[in-house]
Amino acid sequence: MADISNTTPLAAQETRDVPLTPGQAMRRRALHHKGFMLGSVVMLIVVAIAVFAPLLTQYDPYQQNLLARMKPPVFLDGSWDHWLGTDGLGRDFWARLAYGARISLLIGISSAVISCIIGSTLGILAGYFGGKVDMVVTFLINVRLAMPVVLVALAVVALFGGSLFVVVSVLGLLLWDRFAVVLRSATMQVRKQEYVAAAEVLGASLPRILVKDILPNVMNHLIVIFTLEMAHAIILEAALSFLGLGVQPPTPSWGLMISEGKEMLLFEPWLITIPGVALFSLVLAINMLGDGLRDITAPEGRN
Repeated sequence: MADISNTTPLAAQETRDVPLTPGQAMRRRALHHKGFMLGSVVMLIVVAIAVFAPLLTQYDPYQQNLLARMKPPVFLDGSWDHWLGTDGLGRDFWARLAYGARISLLIGISSAVISCIIGSTLGILAGYFGGKVDMVVTFLINVRLAMPVVLVALAVVALFGGSLFVVVSVLGLLLWDRFAVVLRSATMQVRKQEYVAAAEVLGASLPRILVKDILPNVMNHLIVIFTLEMAHAIILEAALSFLGLGVQPPTPSWGLMISEGKEMLLFEPWLITIPGVALFSLVLAINMLGDGLRDITAPEGRN
């Protein structure tokens, strides 16, 4: 009996000392990262609202009812029939907010994907080849950085119109520089590793080296920049819509909702406050999610 009692604590200690697998360690860091968890929850809520918008409201975001215009939200003694009130044309504010989440997420994700493809390709090629390729890519990056994003976007949208396709295309073609700069530097570091040299000696093809050896080892940087540029694109779309050059009415857009409510700011401030808080929450959640992913996927396992 004495031997058993002495060995039980040792067995428990050995169980506790078993090292975690990389996946288990990553999950553990994710669960203990408050910023990542909070950002994930808010993002899941916004995505759920966007996806299930038809089920969450009985009203059409385009339907006008001038007899029910400018009804206040329920927290300002309004009616539960329109619990977030109605706008100047009698459209249900909750319906427009829910469907507007689709527009913001669509523009943010689509613009970030386009920027990611362009910037990542240029950055990885510049970092891997160096020399003249690096010089050309660096020149392109400098040209892009010399162009003010907002002014160029305003000029292009004013010239070609403010359709959803134009807004996504313009933002996607203007936000790739950060991808190129970061992945160029990261690829230069990975390029010096022994496994890349071994793949070259063994005769691996260039696409195989770039896709199998380089890309997975810079994915951590890629994910972080993707979330940052997604948030950046959403803010720029809201700014363009606020100026009347983004998504055109009657399409529900959070920036457009803020623009439509600015004339009633002193009398009905909730017309700006509600979409403004929604926009702030979404952008903050995306940035917290990106910051958390950086910490969780970092090799040193920062907390």
